[in-house]
Amino acid sequence: MNLKSIICNDLNAIREKKPLVHSITNFVVMNETANAILCIGALPIMANAVEEVQEMVGIASALVLNIGTLTREWVYAMELAGKRANELGTPVILDPVGAGATKFRTESCKRLLKNVKISIVRGNVGEVATLAGIAAEVRGVESIGAAAAPVEIAEQFAKTYGCTVAITGVVDVVSDGSRTAQISNGHAMLGKVVGTGCMSNVIVASFAAVGKDTFTAAVGGLTTFGIAGEMAAKISGDKPGTFHVELYNALYAVSAADIEAGAKIKGVADL
Repeated sequence: MNLKSIICNDLNAIREKKPLVHSITNFVVMNETANAILCIGALPIMANAVEEVQEMVGIASALVLNIGTLTREWVYAMELAGKRANELGTPVILDPVGAGATKFRTESCKRLLKNVKISIVRGNVGEVATLAGIAAEVRGVESIGAAAAPVEIAEQFAKTYGCTVAITGVVDVVSDGSRTAQISNGHAMLGKVVGTGCMSNVIVASFAAVGKDTFTAAVGGLTTFGIAGEMAAKISGDKPGTFHVELYNALYAVSAADIEAGAKIKGVADL
């Protein structure tokens, strides 16, 4: 089937099935990511208490682990939730926010990758390179650079950890070790609002909640989010506050027709 058709079918499935996406995420983006999930058509729940994460995973269709505002207790909760998701066959999406910036962040991500079967890792080039063992510079949560190209990093990471990896940037790169795609959708305004990387992560999770293939879910989520960013920027211009609002509107409005007309994907056309 044509990749665009798979993305369109999955977008329609999200809106028909309204899957529950369980996020253990950071304080900075809880509101943004919950709204993003709701606008794309899925249902959000933010639950991080050790006492309930396993139970919550039991009724969810996807689990997001985001280390943005990390604590020792949250890492433990993420591990518990991730292991339960693995038992249930529920996809687990990891956002390694700031991996490489501190020892605690890097080691926490490696702990999760070791003890939980992660379905998709979505991060910037510095974060992913660090976890792949490639030299990189990360300042706070921003990637400054890496010693290899994103395609090389993505393919090495996917083979090392046996999962799909999505590296977001001017051009997004998605690889599962055997298939690699590059996505050119998006807009510079996405870099002017805090939390858009985390928002793209939960859109990917929403696609993973209804799809059977983590590679197409990652491509579909990032393509859809990128197109929504383009739609929002047409209305907002260079006003970040307006763009923030219009991004929600665009996620709500983006359609299969928009994907068919606007998707810019190279590398994989048919599956």
